[in-house]
Amino acid sequence: MGDPIPSILHADLDAFYASVEQLLDPKLRGRPIAVGGSVVLAASYEAKRFGVSGGMAGWQAKQRCPELLFVRGNFREYQRLGDAVYHLLCDYTPAIERISIDEAFLDVGGSRRLFGPPDQIARTIRTRVRDEIGLPISVGAARTKHLAKIASQVAKPDGLVVVDPATERAFLEPLPVGLVWGVGPATRERLERRGITTIGQLADADPRILTRILGDAMGQKLWERANNVDERSVRPAGRAKSVGAQSALGRVAHTPDLLAEVLGHLADRVAMRLRAKGRTGRSVTVRIRFPGMRAITRSVTLDDPIATTLTLREVAERLVVGALREMPHEREITLLAISVGHLVHHDALQLELAVGDDDPSRMATQSGAARLAVDQSMDAVRERFGTAAVGYGAVVLGKRRLVPDEFRELAERDR
Repeated sequence: MGDPIPSILHADLDAFYASVEQLLDPKLRGRPIAVGGSVVLAASYEAKRFGVSGGMAGWQAKQRCPELLFVRGNFREYQRLGDAVYHLLCDYTPAIERISIDEAFLDVGGSRRLFGPPDQIARTIRTRVRDEIGLPISVGAARTKHLAKIASQVAKPDGLVVVDPATERAFLEPLPVGLVWGVGPATRERLERRGITTIGQLADADPRILTRILGDAMGQKLWERANNVDERSVRPAGRAKSVGAQSALGRVAHTPDLLAEVLGHLADRVAMRLRAKGRTGRSVTVRIRFPGMRAITRSVTLDDPIATTLTLREVAERLVVGALREMPHEREITLLAISVGHLVHHDALQLELAVGDDDPSRMATQSGAARLAVDQSMDAVRERFGTAAVGYGAVVLGKRRLVPDEFRELAERDR
């Protein structure tokens, strides 16, 4: 199971968005800063020491850290510098799996003859990222992906942890259970109520009890990870199978206005990314999450592929409204998501002869082509002036304070 030496690296840039701001403006170095305003999108380590964290309300963050400085995001710089680090990592192995803009797995087992053992490669990577790009990065090295990711979290900030295969169990046992990949706040609370607070306790737990607490799939998966059973290999990125976006809402009543605004926002983001990639999709899936982490999905496969914002919003809204009607006891929701799959290349549009219904949901009809033309015009404006320069009224005039699109686009990866 896995390489007998710790040949899998997990490289994770430290407090990436805040670190970029401190790199761009030296006056911010060593000071507590947060990217955002009404909501903290990211915090520097200087701010984290006061308990400031991503997702926190701006006023609350300011209460915890009166000297906190808010800065606006430099989203293009985040993309540029994240890509620069990724290309540097590619110098050491073709077996690299980028899982977000600021972190990636590397399998350096085949690179030892060229660059030395994994710990030496990790040290070289950290030195080069610091010297050539100017950012701090933490690296974990282990036999498995899961253990390498935990090691990089233990290494933070700006450190390196190599887990010897002979001491894996001893390394994991005292660590908090929240470090296990897949254990979020709700799962952590469920485990803690059962007295499971460390990874060692999770590893020693009866898998049958875990499946009763967390469900069959999650219970077994977390038990395996706590015992470092992980046969996943590092997989270089292939072509995206779907494009999606989601919005966490807190806990809100699902009113028609809320659904129209949030689904419009999500459809705009997804459709814009489809058009930027020259793709269209035939399947639309929505996901609705309720309080208590319960979630449902609904999907539809269309006769014709789509990439227009209004059409995607209409399809998604029908799916969501239909699903909510099936569950009249659910009055509140906590998350909405849209994804488009069965992707195909979008070739030049050939209009149909006007002999049938002028269906605006089909891009080859007159009204469908008009929708696409509007979207493409907005894409051109946004490319020049930014995504906030123009948009659909229901989204632009909405009451909810949504996270800036640029930040979300960097954080989310196509699946």
